[in-house]
Amino acid sequence: MLEQVALIASTAEAGTEATEEALDILVRAHTRLVFQISYSVLRNHHDAEDATQETFLRVMRYRRQLNDVRDIRAWLARIAWRVAAEHRRSAPLRDDAGLEASLEQLRSQAAGAEQVAIGAQMLELTERLIARLPSDLRDPLILSTIEDMTSGEIAAVLEIPEASVRTRIYRARRLLKEKLTSLLEGKAL
Repeated sequence: MLEQVALIASTAEAGTEATEEALDILVRAHTRLVFQISYSVLRNHHDAEDATQETFLRVMRYRRQLNDVRDIRAWLARIAWRVAAEHRRSAPLRDDAGLEASLEQLRSQAAGAEQVAIGAQMLELTERLIARLPSDLRDPLILSTIEDMTSGEIAAVLEIPEASVRTRIYRARRLLKEKLTSLLEGKAL
């Protein structure tokens, strides 16, 4: 990977065909990562595709900075996260009216705990609860659990100390567990 960055950085000044080839290698190597981050923020396939394209347009725009990049994956993840967050802020808020319907359906099934945990409805409920977490807790949780990023990588993406990342993930998981337990026991949020 470092060879790819070096190739892009060395040809960035020239504006040659080699630059395009090096950028193409970078895009092919990291499209999945960028899309997954975008999707985890936006929760919409088409919006995530748009954010992925915007991310790589920004990479092309700032390719001269590649000389200074030590961790290309974290750098791309940070750009992808920012682009997706911008898209999320500009998009209309989604209606959570279906949350109550999903909850009632879960309660009415009278299924065992194991069956509920593996059901699609439980997944939907969990995703909705995650979406309702404050962004300072939600963002590190998503990057950690869905994107399988390390604390250091998350700290680089969100530009916060690594200790804060671990604390926020712990608090998010605890809050999510409390909300989920409360809902499944029939208590109000």
